Amino acid sequence: MKLCPPIDSFSCGRDFAAWLGLVPRQFSSAGKERLGRTSKAGQADIRRPLIIGAMSRLNWLSRKSIPADSWLARIAARKPRMLVAIALANKMARTIWALTAKNVDYRVPALVAAA
Repeated sequence: MKLCPPIDSFSCGRDFAAWLGLVPRQFSSAGKERLGRTSKAGQADIRRPLIIGAMSRLNWLSRKSIPADSWLARIAARKPRMLVAIALANKMARTIWALTAKNVDYRVPALVAAA
């Protein structure tokens, strides 16, 4: 069974994440951006494992220490836990799109910055 259309049918990672239902609805007018809840539209069979994986990562990080200067620590300090999990799943979906569209292997950001 085919779960996803060809990855090149999405022009960017945000389009892929929106197709999965991991981005907030937009109610924008007159240059004022208003974001609502996540749409939850799209392929639940792909979205659900991403959210479960993000929650698992958050649970693992709660037992460890998150580096204070990381993106995840900054958002976790000011947002509810489930919203942080959805944001992390969104980021993972965009990463999956980038790796698949560009046909490259994942490189750990800390190791890339050190090189």
